[in-house]
Amino acid sequence: MELKLDFLREYNENIRLVSPDEINNINIGLIPDMWQELFKEQDKKKRIQKMLSVWRQHIGTNLYNTISYLDEYLEDIELMELDSIYSILYTIKNSKGEFLYYEGRNPQDSFENEELELSWGKIPALIRNFYENVHNGFYDYTSESMGLVPLESVTYLGDEDLDWGIIDELEEPIQINLETSFGFFSNGMGSYVAIDYTNCNNDNATFWSAKRQPKYNVNFWNYVDEWIVIGFE
Repeated sequence: MELKLDFLREYNENIRLVSPDEINNINIGLIPDMWQELFKEQDKKKRIQKMLSVWRQHIGTNLYNTISYLDEYLEDIELMELDSIYSILYTIKNSKGEFLYYEGRNPQDSFENEELELSWGKIPALIRNFYENVHNGFYDYTSESMGLVPLESVTYLGDEDLDWGIIDELEEPIQINLETSFGFFSNGMGSYVAIDYTNCNNDNATFWSAKRQPKYNVNFWNYVDEWIVIGFE
């Protein structure tokens, strides 16, 4: 436990793991009711299965490979707290025997992304369902990438402060409207799986990059699923 905390605190020195005995001391409304019950469970295998059932309930067969990987390699889930902000720490021992730490933020977090908040009702329902009922982002703890980023970090592609020099190098006319597009997945290296809410039927998305030619008409969930598992490995 101490080795894990030492590692976590290299990135956030005030981070702490909440013991089961402390759960009842958390003020009502700060975490989902389901989390209250989840972290009273002493058996970590039961905790894991209960949490994965939440994933399956709200996103169905989407992220199938991610959920299957977690089902096989997830070692534990613990409640984590930083400055009265709560999230779930996923401890994964991957197929190579390496330990990875992923953070699943609280779906009750306040909305801190003005552009996205104005457009939230136009974002596909399944994406909203994940953020509102499973996690406000699920990503590698050390890099805050290789997953669905928290709402505050979702990239508005139309932001005038962003330099999309790739636009001058496009091999064909741009096929999305940057003013209505948001990057929900980040690989931490300037690439995003983005939704243009004016053209997102059937989970249609774009793999948008600051450096590479975009890939249009990709399936949002399939692409995110593939990239998350790449991150695990």
